[in-house]
Amino acid sequence: MRLRFRLLALILGSALILSPAVAQETIKIKVVERYTLAAEQIYHRSPARDNPTHQLTLTLVYFTGSDWPRETMEEAVRNVAEILEQCGLLLRQVELVRVDAPQRYHYLDTPVSRELARTLQLARPTVYFVADTRHQPAFDAEAIGRGNSQTRPELTDSVWVTRATRDVGIALTHELVHVLTDSGEHIERPGNLMRAETAPENTRLTGAQCAQMREVGTKNSLLRGVAN
Repeated sequence: MRLRFRLLALILGSALILSPAVAQETIKIKVVERYTLAAEQIYHRSPARDNPTHQLTLTLVYFTGSDWPRETMEEAVRNVAEILEQCGLLLRQVELVRVDAPQRYHYLDTPVSRELARTLQLARPTVYFVADTRHQPAFDAEAIGRGNSQTRPELTDSVWVTRATRDVGIALTHELVHVLTDSGEHIERPGNLMRAETAPENTRLTGAQCAQMREVGTKNSLLRGVAN
């Protein structure tokens, strides 16, 4: 997670109220392609799936015309799988969903993003790869769990990753842990994934963090036991 500082004038300029003509425009949001990655395509080696206790399925959303290469998203998913393996989590399947939508939907902007999620009705957890954020303060990536979505229920159990994000796979895993634990807590232990600042050397999770993720994620129907 990395906080960015930008000129207030730029923020205000990008958040102008839509004109009546635009507001009345017919919403054109359409899924144009779905592509599924099975576990065999996610893991670099088959022993990576030895003795998992829980499984996770992810939905990744990106936009036609965006500058998010599919290869970058797929490699990020492999990072997620490798990091979460230490907690006994198996990334069972990932669905990449390409969406046609007007440019304003390519940004994290609560009113517009709620409309996008409400229209798509995709399986959760849902990861949106967007151009940038309209939020202030501006974070490179943001997690929206049960505890911080009361006023925006359509965005519950979602992660939003902007193009400014560094170390995409690590940042994505960090935000997914926030969602799966339904907690915004950070821990400043050296090397821990949940340090406030994500970095390549921060990939470890404690036993307590893993247990919390499995318990809360299962309770919220985001994880399933491997026998289910």
